[in-house]
Amino acid sequence: MHRSGMDESQILETLFELANEAGMKVRAGGGARLGEDLPPLASGVCKVRGELWVVLAASDSVPIQIETLAMALRSHAADLIEERHLPPAVRAFLDPQGD
Repeated sequence: MHRSGMDESQILETLFELANEAGMKVRAGGGARLGEDLPPLASGVCKVRGELWVVLAASDSVPIQIETLAMALRSHAADLIEERHLPPAVRAFLDPQGD
């Protein structure tokens, strides 16, 4: 548990809500392979038909899912997260260098 009293699942949920508020399409699940010759799906960020999608693979750990959402928010919703009062544990992921 982080010093703020938030656990990883609460941090992930807060980031998930922020991403939705920013207009990102967030989808969780899918740790399966696309085909025999392809690696398993991994969490990531992409654009689909002009919309920003964040895919959180079930096979990835919660810390990886948190970092994927935080990276998407830092890169594509900086104004939204800059203006918001956020719990310190969440802010730590969004401003990892203390900016």
